[in-house]
Amino acid sequence: MPAQLLTVAAAIVALVALVTAWRVPPFLAFLVVSIGALIGLGYPADVVEPSIAGTLQKGMGAVFGQLAVTLVAGAMLGRLVVASGAAQRIAGVLCTAAGPGRVGWAMAATGFVVGIPLFYGVAFMLLLPIIRAVAARGRLPLIGVALPACAAMSVAHGLLPPHPAPTALVPLFKADMGRTLLLGTIVSLPAIVVGGPLFVRCLRGLRAAPPDTSAAPPATDDALPGTAVSFLTALLPVYLLGGASLLAWWPPSDPTVARFLALASAPDLVMLVALAIAAVTLGIARGTSLPDVMGIYGTAIADVAPTLLVIAGSGAFRQVLVDTRVDAALADALRGLPLDPLLLAWGVTAVLRVCIGSATVAGLTAAGILAPLLADAGTDPDLAVLAVGAGTLFCSHVNDVAFWMFRDAFGTSLAATARSWTAMESIVSVVALATVVVLDRLLVG
Repeated sequence: MPAQLLTVAAAIVALVALVTAWRVPPFLAFLVVSIGALIGLGYPADVVEPSIAGTLQKGMGAVFGQLAVTLVAGAMLGRLVVASGAAQRIAGVLCTAAGPGRVGWAMAATGFVVGIPLFYGVAFMLLLPIIRAVAARGRLPLIGVALPACAAMSVAHGLLPPHPAPTALVPLFKADMGRTLLLGTIVSLPAIVVGGPLFVRCLRGLRAAPPDTSAAPPATDDALPGTAVSFLTALLPVYLLGGASLLAWWPPSDPTVARFLALASAPDLVMLVALAIAAVTLGIARGTSLPDVMGIYGTAIADVAPTLLVIAGSGAFRQVLVDTRVDAALADALRGLPLDPLLLAWGVTAVLRVCIGSATVAGLTAAGILAPLLADAGTDPDLAVLAVGAGTLFCSHVNDVAFWMFRDAFGTSLAATARSWTAMESIVSVVALATVVVLDRLLVG
């Protein structure tokens, strides 16, 4: 047994080295590590017709089949929300409603609402010109305006479906997508408040010198879609999934109605319905032809393709642990540690996040190790997703692309970026974990 655990530890170290030191694409790194681990671990004697290719294909197919529609459709919806100007409309409305005295709170709300349907990188580039315009108009510190928005977008990326890591973690922990979204929203709010508007009050003397070419100017107001259609369309998956989860707490007695609600709350179907409605409300109804809308949807595939490959590769590594029965051995080894399972899940993920940099890779690697342990411990699967998601946010530093995006966009020094961005990421991670633990006590007790 110790030899098996050492083999898995060596595989994780190799994964970290391949991704960080040699810049190997995560998909290839996962495949190389999976093959090496499978050779080192071997198959149990009672496994019929073992095959390295079969294990890799089984693992990739299982996770890819569960997530492809949700992730691709989410990327398509986000791309149309950006292209139509709906996201800019949402940002402008929230900032205007808050007023100049509450800019930090307005930017946090803006980042959260915009960050739910959009991948972090897309949301960041979208809000960048708005952040700079708000700071210039109010003669406010740029970092003080930017950090609350970035905190909210980052939290949404780490905790809420349809973002890659939480979406991929839901089936791995056998959680419910809608319930994870509802509980994730509860967990997100205190993390955003503490890591955003409250934290920026403690920052002093941070200089920012953003380049003039960091972003294109926003569109004029009359070229944007209306407020109601922007909010309703961009957040439609949230309304549908959240509403279905609320209805599940009071299930209808009629079996036909119950089957219809179960079908209507399926994440894949919800995302497809949202895409169809968005094509009309943000596209055709505003004079964009259907082929042009489909062209926008097509370009979104490039946004999500690398993430899908990372998730598929992580599925292969997880299947290696399952087929060699090392997942059960790891669960037994970790079970003896005097730690709450949720704290353990966060800690393992946070260590991987610091080492690897990629939140998605860290979360999926941790899930492959921890899923059996958390299931045996009777941990709430939705809270398990959120504990791991909170760990994926911890201590973003120089091996994370988002660290450099923040530094380059606002022209901060490495030290200032660490004081602002890295500290903020660590704060939201710890606050999110604390909220998860509190929810666990309330739901269990």
